[in-house]
Amino acid sequence: MIAYHFPPLAGSSGIQRTLRFAQHLPKFGWEPLVLTAHPRAYERTSDDLMADVPPGVIVRRAFALDTARHLSVGGRYMAAMARPDRWMSWKFGAVREGMRMIREFAPQAIWSTYPIATAHAIGAALQKRSGLPWIADFRDPMVQDGYPADPLVRKSFQQIEKETFSSASASTFTTPSAARTYRERFPASAGSIEVLENGYDEETFAQVEAAAGLPAGDRAREVVLLHSGIVYPSERDPTQLFEALGQLGSSGRIAPGMLKIRFRAAVHDGFLRDLAARYGVNKFIECLPPIPYREALSEMLAADGLLVMQASNCNEQIPAKIYEYLRSKRPILALTDPHGDTAAVLRQAGIADIVRLDSVSEIQERLPSFTETIRQNSYTLPSQQAVKSASREGRTAQLAGLLDSLMAGRNRTAGTGG
Repeated sequence: MIAYHFPPLAGSSGIQRTLRFAQHLPKFGWEPLVLTAHPRAYERTSDDLMADVPPGVIVRRAFALDTARHLSVGGRYMAAMARPDRWMSWKFGAVREGMRMIREFAPQAIWSTYPIATAHAIGAALQKRSGLPWIADFRDPMVQDGYPADPLVRKSFQQIEKETFSSASASTFTTPSAARTYRERFPASAGSIEVLENGYDEETFAQVEAAAGLPAGDRAREVVLLHSGIVYPSERDPTQLFEALGQLGSSGRIAPGMLKIRFRAAVHDGFLRDLAARYGVNKFIECLPPIPYREALSEMLAADGLLVMQASNCNEQIPAKIYEYLRSKRPILALTDPHGDTAAVLRQAGIADIVRLDSVSEIQERLPSFTETIRQNSYTLPSQQAVKSASREGRTAQLAGLLDSLMAGRNRTAGTGG
């Protein structure tokens, strides 16, 4: 399993995908071996998830540097040293270490996961040298209209895509729209493209619930809406939300003490504070630093409501946090394009409070009524079926099934002398 995002990396919900697959795969007859990057490559580290790595899982950490932090002079570095990404140096050590692991443990398959493009470059190199079946886990699209913006980075991404679909036995995406896009882009590989969504870890949630208890039922106090995770200035731009909030405050429809929007681990706190000052909504906004993973889940469970922001330029993507939101069983307000995959998942779960992120008028109309349903305890929660179906263990069963099918096909080919 080739993954850049793995403990002790801190600050990305993307770490959960590989970690929970590694945790649950043994239940389905597969023993994971993890090939990841040396922790020096991570901007931030934390030990809070290290205990979740199963004791029997082999983890090898290959040499890797972050070009921007380790190879820059005066804050500048050669652009070629950051293509396809800033961790391109990881490839050289990882291919060597990966081949050592293949010789030592004789694995039956290779799995690599984006959004660090170098991971797929490593997967392609190991597949070519070993001949093993390879599953390329894209999660989200690598190349989209206008992304990457740098034409040379875009070209390198396109080359990795081309190489991946010419060599991988299967590829997986976290959303139906992304899978559809790639079936159209690579029609010869359409039959080997699967949807494998993100999810939540039930065992971790159960532990947190047992320790924290149930959320308070008194809503007479200030309603707190929580946005947990990174606020990207483009993909999750809250400008219209802040503008709507400013107008609601000016008209008296929402007053100080009635509502607080809490941004936890937003990363771009300065951007949020500047927006809050521009629209005069400082009194409604709270920016708080990152906290350990279990504490973040506890905060979701205790929140009055949960806030989703996803712009229309990410209609083929679903924030991984969505599934933890669903499991938290709290009211959800989604500011996203009704035609995107994020909205589709929420609607399937019975969530109806969905308005456009870029519409001041729609936010103005829905935000007061949403907070009022919380005060009146008349809100709608995600359906039990939707919550149950999104467990990480269930997603791991899908991955194990895909691995089983690859092995069955390989055995049939070997049996016929092909």
